[in-house]
Amino acid sequence: MKVLVINCGSSSLKFQLINMDDESVMCKGICDRIGNAAASSISYKTGDKKFEEKVPFPTHAEAFDKLVDMMTSGESQVVADKSEITAIGHRVVQGAEFFKKSEIATEAIIQKIDEISPLAPVHNPAHVQGLRCAQKTFGAIPNVVVFDTTFHQTMPPKAYMFGIPYSFYKDHAIRRYGAHGTSHKYVSETAAQVLGRKDLKIVTCHLGNGSSISAVKDGQCIDTSMGLTPLGGVVMGTRCGDLDPSVVCKMEEITGLHGQAMSEYLNKKCGFLGLTDGFSSDKRDLEISVADPSSENYELSKLASDIFGYQIKKYIGSYAAAMGGLDCIVFTGGIGENDVFVRQDACEGLEYMGVKIDLEKNNVRAREIIELSTPDSKVKVLIIPTNEELAIARETKALVEA
Repeated sequence: MKVLVINCGSSSLKFQLINMDDESVMCKGICDRIGNAAASSISYKTGDKKFEEKVPFPTHAEAFDKLVDMMTSGESQVVADKSEITAIGHRVVQGAEFFKKSEIATEAIIQKIDEISPLAPVHNPAHVQGLRCAQKTFGAIPNVVVFDTTFHQTMPPKAYMFGIPYSFYKDHAIRRYGAHGTSHKYVSETAAQVLGRKDLKIVTCHLGNGSSISAVKDGQCIDTSMGLTPLGGVVMGTRCGDLDPSVVCKMEEITGLHGQAMSEYLNKKCGFLGLTDGFSSDKRDLEISVADPSSENYELSKLASDIFGYQIKKYIGSYAAAMGGLDCIVFTGGIGENDVFVRQDACEGLEYMGVKIDLEKNNVRAREIIELSTPDSKVKVLIIPTNEELAIARETKALVEA
């Protein structure tokens, strides 16, 4: 079985074609700047071959057409015909309370994904476009929707409810939903396999430009850091993370921004970018600056880095309390897998909980599973590279074959 995994953004289409016989990646890449025909392009890789091409993509439909053309012809060819593709798996950010599991897409399901777009206004409309274009391009093969939110559906009400009038939940579905669920599920299940047991209390730290942390007890999520949208939780690249609501009110008063304009500001102008006074939203830039105390951006870069590590540590501690103990900490995502100092900052001071990491082992940018904890550490600390595309492909295969 060959499964095409699609992740549609508002102006992008990320893809991987996976042969499920051995779970090998046949090709992968991204169609970027869709909607800006003068600047749009495709980046495509198969094996050791890489292809970059400027292609006008007025809509996602043209991106799908180009993708099929590259997969089926020329030097980039990996299949003889698109009919070799058995199914398509789609990442969908928000499933709200309507979707407790992955589903084979029907017209009613696509309409519901569109209907709940106000809960993910940037992502869900793009996912609907992707589904429509996939149906048009590939015909009647199954499209499977895999939601970022379904893994978090096991949270109890005490974890997902906010302290606001109940009617906002009942009438408008305002509650904590979380995000990155596919990644948290993948790395927590992988940790259970590595440690050879399922009855584990795990804190999974998916750290990247967007970061979220989850408490996973016996394979089920009981709490997660992101909230109604991916804006909540720890400070991120451009997102503010958790705030006292009064801060937002005061910021509105100062800036004159309200509603969607303020939401965009909190999502795109805050986080590392805001804390460093516009220097950078990329943790790698902060890391370089912090390494040189004489650099112009040292002080603010160090402040942003310190805040990030401190907040991760607080979440680990609070989730250990929520689960009644801790067996394992998992780091994943672009920062979690590659940032030596973030992992060290997050674990430092948790020795009282039985967390001890080997600093030499930690001095690594991981491309494989690595155990960072010392032999006498009561809590295992692991780097597990995430693979959301493979997780989506596995879900797709399971549903299609059921």
